[in-house]
Amino acid sequence: MAKTPLKLIESGEQAVVINAQDKFVCTAMINPHTLIAGRVISRREGNFLSEKLLKKRLLLARSLRDRLYDKPFYRMVYGDSDAFPGLVIDRFDDSYIVQISTSGMEQFKGVIVDCLHNSLGAERVIIKNDGKMREVEGLDSGVELSGPSIERLRVVENGTTMHCDPLGGQKTGWFYDHRENRQWARKLAKGKRVLDLYSYVGGWGVQMLDAGASEVTFVDASESAIEMARENAESVGGADVPARFMQGDARAVLHQLLEANEKFDMVIVDPPALIPRRKDVPPGERAYQKINELALRLVDASSADGGVLVSASCSMHLPAERLQLLCNQAARKNDRLLRQLFAGTQGADHPVLPSVPETRYLDCFGFQVLQPY
Repeated sequence: MAKTPLKLIESGEQAVVINAQDKFVCTAMINPHTLIAGRVISRREGNFLSEKLLKKRLLLARSLRDRLYDKPFYRMVYGDSDAFPGLVIDRFDDSYIVQISTSGMEQFKGVIVDCLHNSLGAERVIIKNDGKMREVEGLDSGVELSGPSIERLRVVENGTTMHCDPLGGQKTGWFYDHRENRQWARKLAKGKRVLDLYSYVGGWGVQMLDAGASEVTFVDASESAIEMARENAESVGGADVPARFMQGDARAVLHQLLEANEKFDMVIVDPPALIPRRKDVPPGERAYQKINELALRLVDASSADGGVLVSASCSMHLPAERLQLLCNQAARKNDRLLRQLFAGTQGADHPVLPSVPETRYLDCFGFQVLQPY
């Protein structure tokens, strides 16, 4: 077998990878211009990604989710975990949103769309290729629609019906990864005053309202996200829903609420990734500690039951035990005691490959917040 210099391989081409002893390792999609030069397609010799294999893997991915969830709202394809390096597909009933982030998978874009329509019954497929990794891979950005146009997509999560913006929203428009964590938080929301930081379109806060929260305050920097959160809250609680909406930077709004001497029974902290790269760990950890420190100052810990802090991180470079420690340090600065009630991660529709630790990125803790003994 002839050895091929990496620079002679076209971006996105599939190749056989062998080790120094000329032993087969895998077949992979190659991009000689990126730091991750090869992405595994198969560990079976002679197995290359084809239209037939792609269709088989898509059907397997959907079959797993249909076993996990009783309604057709979930992440159907989660990249490497479903043997599709650089491909994400979220399902919203008969609508599918596709994101492609590698040059190898880009070559199968048409096949993916056809398969979703013809084999999985999709009414519409939205190709939303606006992720940062596309530029690294040398790919253009843009949005394409196959099927009838739509401005809002319906989402049903934990029994609550909401909507998202598939075209103008972040990523695929929704974040399914916190489904199980939100389900846990619903148990403690009834009759409580809730603050939802980084609320986006209300995935957390609207479900707390639906679970019986007495009031929810939504905070997000995006005007369009806040308006969508308002729509979702009103769809659950009507025009007089006990909710308020504050647009602005989360830390600035926290200071504003502190100056007004406000208190909440539950505060939810679910920021975007504050540690996008390994080199960002030190400032990112300080940012996580600071936002939780400010949030804890707003938690009412005066009752016998105390308050609740829900703190999450989607930073792959922040291990769960570090987030736990940062929250505890924030509590000590506020003279508060934390008792961990819950530890969660990404939902089962975002399966983790133990051999690829990068597929695990989400952590969520639920703490009871008490005054010190």
